[in-house]
Amino acid sequence: MLVPHSQASQAGAAPPLWIDTHAHLDASEFDASRLAMLDRARAAGVACVVIPAVHPDNFQAVRELAHANGFAYALGVHPMYVRGLPREQLQRVGDALASCIDDPHLVAVGEIGLDHFVTSDPGERAEQAWWWERQLDLAGQFGLPVLLHVRRAQDVLAATLRRRRWGARGFGGIAHAFNGSPQQARAMLAEGLCLGFGGMLSFDRSRNIRRLAQQLDESALVLETDAPDIAPQWIAHAALPRPNEPAELPRLGAVLAALRGCTAQHVAQVTADNALRVLPRLRRLLPAPESVRGEA
Repeated sequence: MLVPHSQASQAGAAPPLWIDTHAHLDASEFDASRLAMLDRARAAGVACVVIPAVHPDNFQAVRELAHANGFAYALGVHPMYVRGLPREQLQRVGDALASCIDDPHLVAVGEIGLDHFVTSDPGERAEQAWWWERQLDLAGQFGLPVLLHVRRAQDVLAATLRRRRWGARGFGGIAHAFNGSPQQARAMLAEGLCLGFGGMLSFDRSRNIRRLAQQLDESALVLETDAPDIAPQWIAHAALPRPNEPAELPRLGAVLAALRGCTAQHVAQVTADNALRVLPRLRRLLPAPESVRGEA
């Protein structure tokens, strides 16, 4: 069920502030209209966007975008970008994290993880696993949470985090665009992660994702757009499709509110609180939590 945009706020309530925990604002899709896209996000009440890197070559771009707009960023190599990347490039990741560790805009290591959907080749999967393990080492070394990409590899990722006692050591992060079973969700949550929900919530056919969004404890949920990807239904089915963007986050929040039977204001409060909990360095970029939260 789609929710009208007007339902994203309640009459008489303070406008909610939203945190987009995953958006690739450096993507080429935004090159022609990036400033307008950012203006729309601010007008929609998006208080902060977390911009994950995918390759050492875009580390500088995500950092500059975060600084220019008061947003956050993460540094890491995406599993779909490790093919052909020399392992020596891991040094670039470590050096970048070391040089930026005192930067308040750096909030995580990411986007890292495993993608067993794109390849079944044992060699490629082994290479993804090498980068995943080594970047998890770096996250532990620098005391940073992780932004995880996980497709058809939830059990493997959860087992790695459990073996490393990720949650017990006080680390955390976000399993971005989560689409696993309830059991896999619980395994991720047990290791201190939240689960990212975005555009797929808006499709009636996304039964598993919508069921998880309804049934999980609200402390498990954060919102994301994954802009310019994972367009919600109203963009994907539009006569003139366009890139997804952070300005859509309040409408996604309204969808989540309808699924859970609460107000969009409450969803904004809870998901912002959750984002601040699992990405604690965000607190340095945002108003005090009392200012971020609205009334349920």
